Amino acid sequence: MDNSTINNTAIKILVVDDDIRITELISLYLKKEGYDTKEVNNGLKAVEVFSAYSPHLVLLDLMLPGMDGYQVCSAIRKISQTPIIMLTAKSETFDKVLGLELGADDYIVKPFDAKELMARVKAVLRRMNGTPDIADQQVVLPNLTINQTRYTAIYHSQKLDLPPKEFELLYFFASHPNRVFSREQLLDKIWGYDFYGGTRTVDVHVKRLREKMPYEDTWGIKTVWGVGYKFET
Repeated sequence: MDNSTINNTAIKILVVDDDIRITELISLYLKKEGYDTKEVNNGLKAVEVFSAYSPHLVLLDLMLPGMDGYQVCSAIRKISQTPIIMLTAKSETFDKVLGLELGADDYIVKPFDAKELMARVKAVLRRMNGTPDIADQQVVLPNLTINQTRYTAIYHSQKLDLPPKEFELLYFFASHPNRVFSREQLLDKIWGYDFYGGTRTVDVHVKRLREKMPYEDTWGIKTVWGVGYKFET
């Protein structure tokens, strides 16, 4: 999929929630912004519809019949890196971290303001589409090439499957070698000042990046105890 050609009228968003009123309301807001939407109220059905509909973004509730949101997220991640925003009434750290570990890119806690939800949707899509001022930027390291234009990371000649937040974090690290960043700074840079999650979010994403890219002799994400992380070269 060439995301650079996407406009609002072509963007498809799958809305999954067990409450029909919520899916209808969210779809109403999205359609006012020009997006195409499909509503699903069952977890098993959501996986089926995802394959047939091929959305550019999924808004996924946690509490679903058939399969819960965690299971749906896991099933989607086995076949696609399409961005997923979790919708949940739960605010405990465990629920947030588990969702992120399974591959969700962001989450928003109910009840939420419609403007906030739209802002989150646009932010995720904007990151996926890329912007002109970063179109030609890439970072090249031994055994690793990160291309901001194509939103790709090539590690040992293999393309890494990176959800948007993992890619952005990796690119940010590699673009600022040997600089130490606190978890709070990374949250602000990658997730934005209005992100409700805690610093554990950063740890989860760093862990996932390390699992996909074992430490190289010439570079790697290093923990600076008591401070945060740095991309050491």
